[in-house]
Amino acid sequence: MTTDNDQSSPAPAEAAARTATAARTAHRRRRRGRGPILVGIDGPAGGGKSTLADRVAAALDDAPIVRMDDLYPGWDGLAASVPLLVRCVLSPARHGRIPRYRRYDWHRAAYAEWRAVRRHRYLIVEGAGSTCGTARGYFAVRVFVDAAPDERMRRALQRDGDMFRPHWDRWARQEAALFGPDRTRRAAHIVVMTGSAGPRA
Repeated sequence: MTTDNDQSSPAPAEAAARTATAARTAHRRRRRGRGPILVGIDGPAGGGKSTLADRVAAALDDAPIVRMDDLYPGWDGLAASVPLLVRCVLSPARHGRIPRYRRYDWHRAAYAEWRAVRRHRYLIVEGAGSTCGTARGYFAVRVFVDAAPDERMRRALQRDGDMFRPHWDRWARQEAALFGPDRTRRAAHIVVMTGSAGPRA
C-alpha cells in the first residue's frame, strides 16, 4: 500500500486533487517497476466515478483511462470482469507492456475491436469492480465513489435511459454480491460521497 487509508469524504474537486496527489506521491516513492502508477476508481453505478476519473486524468497530465464499461461481458458480467481486467490490463501494465483489450459492444451484445492503452506514467481504471478481488493489489491508489441510492439511480437512468432501466435491479444485486464480501469500500484509500450536485458516473 502506497498511501494512507483516508476514509473521509471530500468534495468532488478536492477528491480529484487528493487522488492526483496520492498518485504523484506513489510515483516518487516507487523504487522499481517499469509500468505506470495504477489508480482505481470504484463504486456502484451512478456514484460519480466517470466524472471523477476525468478530473483526475486532467490533473495527471492527460493520463489514459480504461473504462470498465468496455470490459464487462454483458449485464451479468460484473464479477467476470475482474479477472479479465487483471489479465488484459493490470498485469501487462505492471510488467511494462502495453495493455490491450476488446471493447464490449452493448448494442450488439458482443465484443468488438481491440484497443491498446497508450503509454503514460499513470493509468486510471474506472468502473464498478475495478479494485475488487485479485485486482486490488495492483493499484497504488484506490478510490471508492458512492451516493444515495435514489440519486445514483436518477443519474444512471438520465445518462443511459431505456438501455439501463430494465437492468438496474439486476446490476445492483451483482454490485451488492461483489462489494459486500470483498469489503471494497473499506479497502479504499479515499472514499467520496457525492450529492445531487456531484459528478455523474
